[in-house]
Amino acid sequence: MKERLLSVNDICEYFGIGRDTIYKWIDIKGLPAYRLGRQWKFKKEEVDRWLKKSYH
Repeated sequence: MKERLLSVNDICEYFGIGRDTIYKWIDIKGLPAYRLGRQWKFKKEEVDRWLKKSYH
């Protein structure tokens, strides 16, 4: 079964932070994201691994 990709809005809601912070984390902190056209998409498993690795 295909994994659903999350949008920037989904990630904002998941972390409880704003869009600008998400874009900074992609650029500066290496938040794993995929550019599909003009949109950023995220795999929840990769985001969770990044979070655990970055802040533990």
